[in-house]
Amino acid sequence: MKRNEYLPEGMLLNTLRNVSLLKNYDTLSKALAEGVILEARCVLCDENMDLHIDLGFCMGIIPRCECGFSKCGRIKDIAVLSRVGKPVCFKVTDIIPAPDGSKKVLLSRKAAQEECMTEYIERLLPGDVINARMTHFENYGGFADIGCGIISLMSIDCMSVSRISHPTDRFHIGQQIKAVVKRGIDENGYVSLTHRELLGTWEENAASFSVGQTAAGIIRSVESYGVFVELTPNLAGLAEYREDVTAGSYAAVYIKSIIPERMKIKLVIVDIGEKAKSACRYEYPDISRIDRWLYSPLASDRVIETVF
Repeated sequence: MKRNEYLPEGMLLNTLRNVSLLKNYDTLSKALAEGVILEARCVLCDENMDLHIDLGFCMGIIPRCECGFSKCGRIKDIAVLSRVGKPVCFKVTDIIPAPDGSKKVLLSRKAAQEECMTEYIERLLPGDVINARMTHFENYGGFADIGCGIISLMSIDCMSVSRISHPTDRFHIGQQIKAVVKRGIDENGYVSLTHRELLGTWEENAASFSVGQTAAGIIRSVESYGVFVELTPNLAGLAEYREDVTAGSYAAVYIKSIIPERMKIKLVIVDIGEKAKSACRYEYPDISRIDRWLYSPLASDRVIETVF
């Protein structure tokens, strides 16, 4: 039997294995016997708070008590209702023949999440690079599904070196990203995540620019002493204060100087554009873990690093 993949919900939906096991009752019986974690879309939450799952050739039911894993023993109603219209993971727990010749298919999201916790999440170590999918945001950070609908927290200061005012400046709901495990499971059952370590060092980002160029950036903050303009998610420069600029707008900036010793890039704002889009797409390094990340150049007296 192939080992289950513990991916964020939605990432298994169109895989060959998932599609092949949702063809008919025989393939579903195979999934039951082998304990395979599958995914399909929830189409209804009924009056009993049971979830109805569209398996393609038939409907499956996730009873209220099997809708999710919770350390406190009961999943909140909103957590059940919010699954409607979305892919959910599950294990097949029973296929019951009915007198009319039909069959009732019982499923458990809780069983899938419990296996994910014991076989994957509890084994994660600080520095591991994992898949995640952003699910919702607060002012202080974002929450991400790191496997089978199990949620972890990424604080806003861990999203990038370039400071942002809200997580939606960096991500959008449903966005699939890579993240690094910052800390393992805490007393509240959360794994802490970080993202900035996957976006390159100061030197790696600065190497994309040269003095004398005019580049596009995003104004991130306007202070009395100057305007911070993000050139990349891990690199910002400082331009002179202007009254006519607002945070969140695109800007064309002239690169006046690049100073590695001080980790400074001096800019001149040439023009102001429209409001910037809410999130970025990223190209991540092909790595499975990080032990130490040094952001600052060796020539700089100021050290910015993460040791896992």
